[in-house]
Amino acid sequence: MEEMVKEVCHHPRLNEKAPNFEAVTTHGKIKLSDYANKWVVMFSHPADFTPVCTTEFVAFSKANEEFKKRNTQLIGLSIDSIHAHLGWVASIEKNFGVKVPFPIIADLDMKVANLYGMVHPAAGSTAAVRSVFIIDDEGILKALIHYPMSNGRNIDEVIRLLDALQTSKKNGVATPANWKPGEKVIVPPPQTQDDMYKRKDMGYEYIDWYLSYKNL
Repeated sequence: MEEMVKEVCHHPRLNEKAPNFEAVTTHGKIKLSDYANKWVVMFSHPADFTPVCTTEFVAFSKANEEFKKRNTQLIGLSIDSIHAHLGWVASIEKNFGVKVPFPIIADLDMKVANLYGMVHPAAGSTAAVRSVFIIDDEGILKALIHYPMSNGRNIDEVIRLLDALQTSKKNGVATPANWKPGEKVIVPPPQTQDDMYKRKDMGYEYIDWYLSYKNL
């Protein structure tokens, strides 16, 4: 039991430093630290040449320019070999006319999958589940999402979440449900009774003492 607890503690947690790693990829060897000062979206998939993952790789590849505009590097991962990855990339290009523009980690020894807690044995027979990790430009893990084997990710939602995280970090604000860039943001709630009473007169769109909106 103690061993299990120790193992769980190794998995990265929100607002902690994302573990650095060195890995072999379809673009040669990379380290997470190579992308210092960039945001990183690292996403794992259960296996190459599988239907759901293929649709996701096509969608991520098509959205690559949107991620680049946001100073963000995409990194794919599965526990397959480099040769399998290269064959799959060639198959995607042949079948969909799309070049995969980002590196894909060949995590055969499952080092990165274990480091990042991507291994959920009950979720499927292959090793790494569908996970998304958003890491900021200071190497801090800002969001992680796990999906089941059966359902593909919504890439627009990954981009929306990235926009929200970048807006929060830059402006010290929160964002409401379904927020999109250009919409009102949430002012952090007051921390003292004095500030609570003043909140109404501070020029925000005031709903209640704990919820006020403003335009950026």
